[in-house]
Amino acid sequence: MTVGAGISVTDRKLSVFGNPVLKDVHDNVFVTSSTGDGMINGAFIGVRSEQTGSRMVFPVGKLEGLRFMCVFRFKLWWMTQRMGNCGQDIPTETQFLIVETSEGSHFGENNEIDDGSHQSALYTVFLPILEGDFRAVIQGNSNNELEICLESGDPAVKEFEGSHLVFVAAGPDPFDVITNAVKSVERHLQTFSHRERKKMPNMLDWFGWCTWDAFYTDVTSEGVKQGLESFQKGGISPKFIIIDDGWQSVGMDPTSVEAKADNTANYANRLTHIKENHKFQKDGKEGHRVEDPSMGLRYVVTDIKDHHNVKYVYVWHALTGYWGGVRPGTGQYDSKLSFPIPSPGIESIENCDAFIAIAKNGLGLVDPEKVFNFYNELHSYLASAGVDGVKVDVQNILETLGAGHGGRVKLTRKYHQALEASVAKNFPDNGIISCMSHNTDGLYSAKRTAVMRASDDFWPHITASHTVHIASVAYNTVFLGEFMQPDWDMFHSLHPMADYHGAARAVGGCAIYVSDKPGHHDFNLLKKLVLPDGSILRAKLPGRPTRDCLFTDPTRDGKSLLKIWNVNNYTGVVGVFNCQGAGWCKDGKKILTHDEQPSTITGVIRAKDVNYLPKVADSTWDGDAVAYSHVGGGLVYLPKNASIPVTLKPREYEVFTVVPISKLSCGVGFAPIGLTEMFNSGGAISEFRYETEKEGNVELKVRGCGVFGAYSTRKPTRVIIDSKETEFGYEERSGLVSIKLSVPEKEMYLWDIIIQV
Repeated sequence: MTVGAGISVTDRKLSVFGNPVLKDVHDNVFVTSSTGDGMINGAFIGVRSEQTGSRMVFPVGKLEGLRFMCVFRFKLWWMTQRMGNCGQDIPTETQFLIVETSEGSHFGENNEIDDGSHQSALYTVFLPILEGDFRAVIQGNSNNELEICLESGDPAVKEFEGSHLVFVAAGPDPFDVITNAVKSVERHLQTFSHRERKKMPNMLDWFGWCTWDAFYTDVTSEGVKQGLESFQKGGISPKFIIIDDGWQSVGMDPTSVEAKADNTANYANRLTHIKENHKFQKDGKEGHRVEDPSMGLRYVVTDIKDHHNVKYVYVWHALTGYWGGVRPGTGQYDSKLSFPIPSPGIESIENCDAFIAIAKNGLGLVDPEKVFNFYNELHSYLASAGVDGVKVDVQNILETLGAGHGGRVKLTRKYHQALEASVAKNFPDNGIISCMSHNTDGLYSAKRTAVMRASDDFWPHITASHTVHIASVAYNTVFLGEFMQPDWDMFHSLHPMADYHGAARAVGGCAIYVSDKPGHHDFNLLKKLVLPDGSILRAKLPGRPTRDCLFTDPTRDGKSLLKIWNVNNYTGVVGVFNCQGAGWCKDGKKILTHDEQPSTITGVIRAKDVNYLPKVADSTWDGDAVAYSHVGGGLVYLPKNASIPVTLKPREYEVFTVVPISKLSCGVGFAPIGLTEMFNSGGAISEFRYETEKEGNVELKVRGCGVFGAYSTRKPTRVIIDSKETEFGYEERSGLVSIKLSVPEKEMYLWDIIIQV
């Protein structure tokens, strides 16, 4: 039986275009063609079974001898990556799997791509999805079988259809296959929207500050003021801030058992009022509530915006109000004490302090039929105070509360529909960041939410965590980036790994925000990320591992570098990181260093590492490019299919701006690089045209200040900026043109640059 234009189950094999992916496929497994416009070679895996229950496991077939990468939940809240080559390597709670299917792999020795051989590879994607009230994930067993685990989360919900449990798609470009597969599932489910159809909040394009690491839950309005003043003294001011946990009115029940974390969050607390606590009221006193709205949060937010030129203020809250939910009897929300029950898959992988505390004390769960009223009252109050958006945390707790509510999928969808409706009504810029939300219950229910935290937290004091953080975000983004713009989390600008984190965020296409304590900043680093007007040079896509990194493990194998690619309007960017030495220990259930002295590693950079570079190049592009290295400061010519080596010691990084070379009619090769002192140099280029009116003329619109660089095979005769001729530098050997741009007076100003060659 062949369906889905190349997906078949015959002779007990699941094959794509004749290449077996799964062998010894069980007789009750079948495939159904996807509907749609034929843009994707895909089909749904289903199972026939008389079995019923709220949790069932169905073996599908054996996966052996094929490299794969999957992302799975290693915590209730978060995913990370794993690589392997057989079914037993697939962890429980796997939500995405990509397999290198073709036997004629296009990877040579050291995982280098053979010239011109992209088409020889075939990639197969498995997406376990939602069907009715059930959620599917995949996992492996000791027989190397891929299994489908199906759960409702409610003992009373047992009946399932079973025909559309996992979507399978295949093709020669892994990134296209993944994108088109998710879009096919979008058309099938009609319960979520792909990232490309969502409105991105404007705060993404501005530098930000989060109060969390600066103050934890001890944050006060005075502390926020001190933090903003500290940035202003250094000449770089945040344009958006997140007032994290610590502003709300919360308290413990008399019978609750305190569960205070190292960061001062008390997981036993419940929300007692939708308005702010005394710390965010003018002259507020503990135990006394100021009823005048102008003296509450509105006073604080107005001061922040008026005196510190902040454009966007977000505040934190949990999806259920607070960690312990909403105290029963608060408002008209019919909150009832519920006790979470984790799925066996989650129970087997982590002992989470927050979950243990919530399970012990219970959670005040707002009636799902009244949760819109709760969100709307909370958000309308925040909006009236000048707040522009919310960071909504602790989201995956809902999957543990499905009993009595029709199951985890139904409960999650009700909450997300209410949340998104309230955000749409009260925060017109789509002001929401989703957090602690790495389950497919939520992903496949998100029609509007456009920004999502992409990994476990930035842990400033856990030395082993920093390389792991970068790798986890990159690989999680392969999947998550189809749904939302991944958020790489805050970091510290003054930290031993600050440059490493900063470079990664510059290629991530994400918001850039720090959580510095007042007076603890590295403004030299921040100037590589932030322009004087507070804007950033954000890349256009979610940053993902390059094709030749998809199936290697850059944290554990001792020989691979991690390369992350992205594009700007006219350039590509590749961040390269040595992430070896640490990883998540499934036995110890924490991040551990497994190699105290990781090796220095040499890899290669090619123009084709930027998978979509042809999309930003001229239609006549012949494949030649240049690469500018941020750390090394060198400019290298890259003929088509050529490579250059990059060598990194442990915890080192490099960022390459990769630019297609345009051929002018006069024979000159030209490539605009961008602001060479910034991590993402090419993000500064808003427009690039050549010879529209005069032979040899290159016209650019550029945002920002500092040194603007370009490649030219001939020294320019003139450079004109805003109609004024200006001096420039030229290196004959490399072809680097250097132009100094001053700090513009206007925000988001675009310089008009003409280069005559």
